[in-house]
Amino acid sequence: MASTISIVIRCLNEEAGIGRLLSGIAAQTVQPDQIVIVDSGSTDRTLDIARRHKTEIHAIDPAEFSFGRSLNKGIAAATGDIAVFASAHVYPVYDTWLEHLTKPFDDPAVALTYGRQVGGPTTPYSESQIMATWFPADSNTRQDHPFANNANAAIRRSEWEAVPYDEELTGLEDLDWAGKALERGAAIAYVAEAPVVHLHDERFSQTLNRYRREAIAHRRIFNDPRMGRLEAARLWLANVANDYVHAMREGKLASNLASIPRFRLAQFMGTYQGFAQHGEVPTELRRRFYYPRGIARPKPEESEIGSPIAYDDH
Repeated sequence: MASTISIVIRCLNEEAGIGRLLSGIAAQTVQPDQIVIVDSGSTDRTLDIARRHKTEIHAIDPAEFSFGRSLNKGIAAATGDIAVFASAHVYPVYDTWLEHLTKPFDDPAVALTYGRQVGGPTTPYSESQIMATWFPADSNTRQDHPFANNANAAIRRSEWEAVPYDEELTGLEDLDWAGKALERGAAIAYVAEAPVVHLHDERFSQTLNRYRREAIAHRRIFNDPRMGRLEAARLWLANVANDYVHAMREGKLASNLASIPRFRLAQFMGTYQGFAQHGEVPTELRRRFYYPRGIARPKPEESEIGSPIAYDDH
């Protein structure tokens, strides 16, 4: 019998993006059995837009919010064998997104899948470079490290029932859960054929706070990792130089000359502030999170993996 699928969307004041996401879901070749919205106090038109679609809306008190707690609340309200997570500010590129993202669960060993993410027209150039590093063009059906990202992911409900998300973490609840799944002997699959566009439209202070929050979580998960001032400065400089090389190749250097060092400053200042003074981040994850993207020219994209979705403005 085919698995049932519930989509869980966490949101707060996402009127600019949630309509596009829900339209993209409606265009999928595989339709979900349920869409659960977990809202943490939206005051804009987010919920009005969500109600135009077939969704179930659940509220979480902003005072009680954590990323793990909102996920646990969403999955508890879900009925599917597979819970798919989508940030309210992502949208699928192809009509086969859900089909590809959930296909690896045909293997009973798979506990978690996560898909590719790419930047959109308003995404800072440096953040697009981070996505290119974190989410490569090649799939990996048996990933041996716990990197994952819940902006575009899916888990097996029975695995979540055994180990819910940590509700105390300030971020990286996805990485924490993935690590525990690997420790249990479960499999993680990265699915490059399930891409979404991920839009971040943040001020400098918001970007800094995001990386600070994630570094605090990283510190807790990996027993007080550290990043000293000299390492933070070195990584800032290396990533700025790397971004300039890629931007020059793409003919985008002039328009991003100032934004690249500014974004990278927020990233590494926030990371430095969030880290403690003892211990080390595991090497593979340190490379995935902080090291610059490879300079080698990327290989050509694979042939089309589905039909691109034609979005109206929402």
